Amino acid sequence: MEPRVWRVLLLSCLLCASSAHDFFTSIGQMTDLLYTERDLVASLKDYIRAEENKLEQVKRWAEKLDVLTNTAVQDPEGFLGHPVNAFKLMKRLNTEWGELESLVLKDMSDGFISNLTIQRQYFPDDDDQVGAAKALLRLQDTYQLDTETISSGDLPGVTHKSTLSVEDCFELGKIAYSEADYYHTELWMAQALKQLDDDEESAVDKVTVLDYLSYSIYQQGELEKALELTKKLLMLDHEHQRAIGNLKYFEYQLAKQRKATEELGVQQNASKRDKREARKGPPADHLPERQKYEQLCRGEGVRLTPRRQSRLFCRYFDGGHPRYRLGPVKQEDEWDRPRIVRYHDIISTSEIEKVKELAKPRLLRATISNPITGVLETASYRISKSAWLTAYEHPVVDRLNQRIEDLTGLDVKTAEELQVANYGVGGQYEPHFDFGRKDEPDAFKELGTGNRIATWLFYMSDVAAGGATVFPEVGAAVWPKKGTAVFWYNLFASGEGDYSTRHAACPVLVGNKWVSNKWIHERGQEFRRPCGLDEHFITVVTCSETNMPPTWANSDATLTFKSQSMLCL
Repeated sequence: MEPRVWRVLLLSCLLCASSAHDFFTSIGQMTDLLYTERDLVASLKDYIRAEENKLEQVKRWAEKLDVLTNTAVQDPEGFLGHPVNAFKLMKRLNTEWGELESLVLKDMSDGFISNLTIQRQYFPDDDDQVGAAKALLRLQDTYQLDTETISSGDLPGVTHKSTLSVEDCFELGKIAYSEADYYHTELWMAQALKQLDDDEESAVDKVTVLDYLSYSIYQQGELEKALELTKKLLMLDHEHQRAIGNLKYFEYQLAKQRKATEELGVQQNASKRDKREARKGPPADHLPERQKYEQLCRGEGVRLTPRRQSRLFCRYFDGGHPRYRLGPVKQEDEWDRPRIVRYHDIISTSEIEKVKELAKPRLLRATISNPITGVLETASYRISKSAWLTAYEHPVVDRLNQRIEDLTGLDVKTAEELQVANYGVGGQYEPHFDFGRKDEPDAFKELGTGNRIATWLFYMSDVAAGGATVFPEVGAAVWPKKGTAVFWYNLFASGEGDYSTRHAACPVLVGNKWVSNKWIHERGQEFRRPCGLDEHFITVVTCSETNMPPTWANSDATLTFKSQSMLCL
C-alpha cells in the first residue's frame, strides 16, 4: 500500500477513536480535520499528476502518428512498398492501438477515490454543518455583528482572515429558513443579494435569493417591502410561477390592510404596525436573562461601583499551607459578592499541554442533566466537548488536584474528577448553576458526596475574542487568561445555594478555548468549612500579614464579615 494511503488510514483511525460526529462542538478535535483535508489534497494532486502523465503519453503518440500518417497518405503505395512500413502498419493497428486504448481507459483515480471513500465515513455530517451555521448566527446576535462584518471576515483578534461567498451567505440564510428563523433568513439573503449586486460571480442567481428574501420579509409582517421585492424578482423572471402567485396575494392583503385602515382609523393602524415591528428580531427562546447575559459577554453592563472596586486587592497567598510559605501564589480579587478570586501563573504551559494530550482522544460532546428525568443529554445551549481525568492516570493530574486542595483548604477526595473542556464553533454554556437546587434533590445522589460546595476553574488558553465567564445575576465578567484559575463557593456556609453564582461561558468569537474544572463537594468539608445556622452565616477569619492587602499589612487583624468564603479577604 502507498505511504500516503497508510497516512490517511491512520488519521481515519484517530478520528474514529475520538468521535465521528459533533465535530463543530470542539475546535481541538476539528484540527484533525485540517490534517485530513491536507492529505486528501496531496492525494488529489497525485491523481492530477497521474492523469497529466497519461495525457502526455497520449499526446506524444498522437503527434508521432500525425507526422507519420500525413507523410504516408501523400504516396500510399510508395509508402507501403517499403516492407518495414507495411510491417509497422500491421503492428500498430493490431497491437499498439489496443495498448493506447488500454492506456486511455485506465482509471488513474483509484488511489484518490479509495482514500476519499475511507475518509468520507469520518467527515462532518449535515448536523455539523447546521451546527456551525447556527454558531455564526449566535455570534452575530451575541456580539451584535452585522452581516457585512462577518462576511468580510473583519472580526476582532483574527490572524487568518476569511470571507464568505454568495453561496456561503445563501447557505446561512437557507439554514435559518429551515428553522423558520425568518429574521436571520432576511439578513443573510440580503447580504447574498448585496454581493451579487456588487458583481460577485456565483452559481446562485438573484431570482432564487429574492424568492427567499421576499417570503422571509412577508413572514415578519412587512407586506409592502415583500411586494416590492417580488416585483423586482418578476422583472428578472417574468414566468416565475410562485412569484406571480405571491404578487397577487400580497396585493390582495395590502388592499385589505388599506381598507381596514380607513375603517378603523389611524390609532388602531399604528397599533397593528407596532405589533408587526415587534415580530422583527431573533426568535424568542427559553432564557429570561438573555439580554443581560449577552451584554456582559460584550463587556457591557458590568456592575461594580468605584467604592466596591477599591476594596478588591491583589496579594501573595499561601493558603496557610507550608508548601507555599516560601513560594506564595499570586491571588487577585475578581468580584466581591459572590467572592470570586483568580490565581495567576497557577498552572504551567507544560502541565496544560499534558492535560490536553490526555484529554483530547477522549473528548465527547458535553451533556447536561435533565432536571426532570435526571438523564444526561446534549443541549444546544452547551456547545463543547469534555473528558474526565482521574488522579491516578498521570502525576500532573494528581499534582493539580493537590494544588487545588492546598490553596482552597478543601478536601478534594470527595470532589469530582478533573473535567477538561474544549469549546467548539461559537462554543458556549448558557447561564446555569453548578450546584443542585431544592427542586433537584437527587442531582448528585449517586455520588453520595453531597452538593457541589465550590468550583475551581483553570483557564488553559487565551481567547482572542469572546469566551468570558459571566455572572448575570450580579453583573460580573471574568475573562480567560492562560495559566490562571478562578475559584468561588456555590453554597453558603449554611449549605444553602448561592443563587448569585449563576454563571455562563460566553460564545467564543475568535480563538480556541480550553478549560478544566474541579467541582468540590460537601462531604469531607465538615471541619474545613464548618456549617452555619443561618443562610448567610457570619464567618470570622484571622488573616496573617502574608495574606493581608497592603492597607492591612502592618498588624494581624480579625475580620468579621458576611461571606460564603473561608478565604481571607
